[in-house]
Amino acid sequence: MNDRERHEAGMTVRRQVLGDAHVDHAVANTEEFTADFQDFITRYAWGEVWSRPGLDRRTRSCITLAVLATLHHDEELAMHVRAALRNGLSPAEVAEVLLQVGVYAGVPAANRAFKVARETLRQEAG
Repeated sequence: MNDRERHEAGMTVRRQVLGDAHVDHAVANTEEFTADFQDFITRYAWGEVWSRPGLDRRTRSCITLAVLATLHHDEELAMHVRAALRNGLSPAEVAEVLLQVGVYAGVPAANRAFKVARETLRQEAG
């Protein structure tokens, strides 16, 4: 694939995982300062990694939740809790991922992540 094709494939996956509203908002807020970064994540995160056949999207969502929770990236974690639901995870499965985080990354990381996930799940339900 060339860069244009990779970007198009990435945008398709990005929309499927994050939803049109989120992606439309990100695109609308892209400016000269952030344009290269938006292109980078679309081509590489979405067009290369998320598009690979080696793992399904549910598994990729589990991994993403665990890493974001471990690193305390709360805003991204909330976004990917919503993405995990779009990828077929149930709230109970999200909780299982966060329990795993508690064991391997520490209770404080999991505690914080549960708070973010709980609020995000409430918003999605309500």
